[in-house]
Amino acid sequence: MKLFLDWKHLTFAQPVFLALLLLIPLMIWWQKRSRNKGTPAFRLTSVAGIDAAIAGGKARYRPVLFALRIIAVMALSVALARPQSSNTTENIDSEGIDIVVAMDVSGSMIAEDFKPNRIEAAKSVALKFVDQRPGDRIGLVIFSGESFTMCPITIDHNVLKEQISQIKNGMITDGTSIGMGLATAVDRLRHSVAKSKVIILMTDGVNNTGLIDPLTALEIAKAFKIKVYTIGVGTNGQAVVPVRTPLGIQKQMQPVEIDEPLLRKIAAETNGRYYRATGNKALDDVYKEIDKLEKTKVDITSYKHYAELFFPLALIAVICLALEMLLRYTIFKSIT
Repeated sequence: MKLFLDWKHLTFAQPVFLALLLLIPLMIWWQKRSRNKGTPAFRLTSVAGIDAAIAGGKARYRPVLFALRIIAVMALSVALARPQSSNTTENIDSEGIDIVVAMDVSGSMIAEDFKPNRIEAAKSVALKFVDQRPGDRIGLVIFSGESFTMCPITIDHNVLKEQISQIKNGMITDGTSIGMGLATAVDRLRHSVAKSKVIILMTDGVNNTGLIDPLTALEIAKAFKIKVYTIGVGTNGQAVVPVRTPLGIQKQMQPVEIDEPLLRKIAAETNGRYYRATGNKALDDVYKEIDKLEKTKVDITSYKHYAELFFPLALIAVICLALEMLLRYTIFKSIT
């Protein structure tokens, strides 16, 4: 019964036979016409006795015969149309890309030139990007004065998205270590066997600390044939930054300093691209463009399986017809 109720997967191999269902209104009309057609009659002074006899007898159950015939015609019509339950399975062959998102979480990332601030805007577009890459393994690295792997490359995007959502300023020592961030991201990908390995490096500052120089990290990325897309985050000029003071948190205007020459060099020498994002929409557009550039090859082969459902209906039709004949020539035989 569940198979018949699953309309989304129900098809008919010979739907033309469903036209036989139009016979049912015709049968009902003919039945009523036969009843109303003139029949032999004779006058009685009172029919009370006859009515009582008929009402208490077998005649009142005679419409059951016609109901059985209607059910039989309905079941036979649908059975001849050959109802089938279809089930589709897919074989997905994905040539995925391994990607690591390396995100700056330094103190300047709480600047409010993005809404509500840079770090929240970066998290938002990163989550959207992950949703657009279902066939890829993606990892997450955060960096500030040092770097940390929040999520190794994984196909479990629910876990990855949960880690992205938990990013906040102050998780690690403050500062901007672009070299450490890039080197850690490279380390996540160096054992990858994917045909394409990509790092998306996002920062809003200038390298000012860290044990690994950015140019050294660049050479390591080149050695492992890893493509790096770099993103400079921040408006041109100055931005409002919440600053902790003895009087509490106060907002101050601070200059936006991004080492664009370094970011351009990293991108150019690894066959990536450099982008400058000065607002939420611009940052969103950057990720959309990277998504278009890094296409994942996915081959999907579909197999559709059919299960015949006509047999129970044919059985119902046979049972109803047999039951009608049995009742007509036994119990209702004497009723004219």
